[in-house]
Amino acid sequence: QKWKNTFATWDPQDFCNISKVVLPTDTYWSPPIFILERVNGQNSNLDYMAVMHNGSFDSTQAFQVTLTCSLMILKFPFDTQTCNLSIASFLHPAVTDLVMKTRRAPAEMMKDSQSYFLTDGEWKFTNLSIIEYTEELGDGEFSVVTYVISMERQPTLYILNLILPACALYLLDMAVLFGPSSLEDKANFQIAIVLGSSMLAVILNNILPTSSNKPPVIGTH
Repeated sequence: QKWKNTFATWDPQDFCNISKVVLPTDTYWSPPIFILERVNGQNSNLDYMAVMHNGSFDSTQAFQVTLTCSLMILKFPFDTQTCNLSIASFLHPAVTDLVMKTRRAPAEMMKDSQSYFLTDGEWKFTNLSIIEYTEELGDGEFSVVTYVISMERQPTLYILNLILPACALYLLDMAVLFGPSSLEDKANFQIAIVLGSSMLAVILNNILPTSSNKPPVIGTH
């Protein structure tokens, strides 16, 4: 966060050429910021901010938060999810008190985010866009900045552990059904295939996301 307070200025020549000081965040007023989609989280202990001689305040704090996100898993595991992270301050109206703006372009922020993101995990960070708007609440309008985050699921693990074994079972089923084996051998093979399909169904039930209105195609077939 960066803002300016015209009442907190000084001439560096009058104070041994000191143009910057670091103070606790509770020393001066700071904008109260809320994350709208936040469910749970943990704040950092770095409760300090830098104050420049021209009245500019700069505060950087790290947050570890859990956000709510509506999942669309119809194409699981080849799906792409889009989640919002909205930052707002509903204590100060946007018209008279507080207007929030981003300091960097979306392309620059996406480049920095990709350097922090764990690229060897299940998700691949693909896009970041920023929307700035005002939200009407009651009798006032408040400034809101929304970061739209797009992530693509890495399907390699699901292909190896789920899709390929399921296809192998189906091919084996067809081979046994139309093969020259006796009826007793076909029945034994069918029982084994049913047991294997049941195990895959259990694995599928454990790994499929449940927070979606539409079930994935792979789960219905």
